[in-house]
Amino acid sequence: MGTIHAKTFSCIRHYCLAAQDNFGFETTYINHLKIIKGVEQIPIYRLVNVNGELLNASEFPSIDKNLIERLYKYMRTLKEMDKILYECQRQGRISFYMTSYGEEGVQIGSAAGLNDDDLVFPQYRETGVILWRGFTIDQCINQCFGNKKDAGKGKQMPIHYGSKDHFYITASSPLGTQLPQAVGAAYSYKMMENKKCTVVYFGEGAASEGDAHAAFNFAATLQCPVIFFCRNNGYAISTPATEQYKGDGIAGRGSAYGIAVVRVDGNDVLGVYKATKMARNYVVENNAPIIIEAMTYRRGHHSTSDDSTAYRSQEEIDQWKKFDPIIRLKYFMEKYSMWNEELQSKWLDSIRKQIRKSVVEGEKVKKPKWQEMFSDVYHDLPLHLQEQQQYMENHVKKYKQYYPLNDYEQL
Repeated sequence: MGTIHAKTFSCIRHYCLAAQDNFGFETTYINHLKIIKGVEQIPIYRLVNVNGELLNASEFPSIDKNLIERLYKYMRTLKEMDKILYECQRQGRISFYMTSYGEEGVQIGSAAGLNDDDLVFPQYRETGVILWRGFTIDQCINQCFGNKKDAGKGKQMPIHYGSKDHFYITASSPLGTQLPQAVGAAYSYKMMENKKCTVVYFGEGAASEGDAHAAFNFAATLQCPVIFFCRNNGYAISTPATEQYKGDGIAGRGSAYGIAVVRVDGNDVLGVYKATKMARNYVVENNAPIIIEAMTYRRGHHSTSDDSTAYRSQEEIDQWKKFDPIIRLKYFMEKYSMWNEELQSKWLDSIRKQIRKSVVEGEKVKKPKWQEMFSDVYHDLPLHLQEQQQYMENHVKKYKQYYPLNDYEQL
């Protein structure tokens, strides 16, 4: 039998260690084969239960009355605006709408936990986030009507808001595209060392898109300060979560990518607020990503193009009413003597009047000049688009009696 010299053994040992290091993670070797199936399930963090009771006072040592009232009012504003604009769509006054019934706590709680200059990459059910940042009811309604006061010049579908002033990237309908974009922006923040982060919202259905997996991997390997905020509302339009994935939800994917995770009760607005605030501190201080999975339920239809009774029962929807985040916070406020029925009733009446007034006024405002369809894409309009614009000018001039030109701004 040959002899292994010390030098040779050293080389073999060095090779094995090098190979082990190149795995990208630390592990151990075993000499008995076994199949590993499943890991410890990630729990759901809850601060306030359905009865409005604070479950752990040490987690919320000081109750900020102004914050609590603001959380409640913004959730209720979102709900009232949803009711009125949903009816507007049904009346044919706007083309499309998506409500947030049951998910108000996810949006408002997370928005409150961020800094106002953290860059938001929304999906399409984050109206509450931009409202919290100061985007007005008038601005929301002008966007839904696509009138000339809409900053997007009527080029987007209703509720696809965007605002540079509010650090809120314009919503995009295709699922998942915003995830790698948010990672890229977060990487630039890391290089600038500006102590900012990005937050990207998406649903559990969008997490099945390839862009989501690419974003998770880039964020982990490049160590980017990004919050992946998943609204797990149980349905990807008509596909239930039970058919969307197997395993421990979206948060369960974090360990595979080397990303920290938090799972929170999305119907507990204070729990969402605390989880988001902690997550923000984590990503900024560690220059590392985190996944927040907010467990909630979409009580409304996916959109005005959907009839959810085709794939779920009314009984199921009704069962989730007891978890309503607005009612839960109201119970909490009552227990801590922060609720005044008379004042809240007057405020609610005033906010409804404000929304209705904005609708009436927004509907009267003319649409942008139709020529705007050619703007804001190219700095210098290409020749073929110049030709198309001229063709359209001639066409409209010739057949103007067939077009509602009085509804549009004129050159």
